[in-house]
Amino acid sequence: MASDAPLSDDALLDRLAARIVELRLEVPAILALESGRPLSVVAGQAMLFLEPLVQTLFGLADYRRYAALIQKRESIEDLMRRIESRAEAARSARRGPAPTDQARSGRP
Repeated sequence: MASDAPLSDDALLDRLAARIVELRLEVPAILALESGRPLSVVAGQAMLFLEPLVQTLFGLADYRRYAALIQKRESIEDLMRRIESRAEAARSARRGPAPTDQARSGRP
């Protein structure tokens, strides 16, 4: 993206969900989010603590915003919903179009 305008929280969550599904990590991501939900504030603080190391290694531009979003339980729920809906759409796309009634019956 060449735009200098910061992304909204929704766009940030959407981008994260898209990347998770693109890597086909939806199951481990949802499992981690679900099991870590009670510790969301601690996880966000841990991300802030590790920020210098992560920024040095990966240079993530929106890292602080991700850390702030992880601390909000409603954001975690929203992220899980986005991952699930994108994963379902990706599964449907991989399966291809549904066969028609004629093709299933074997008639031309």
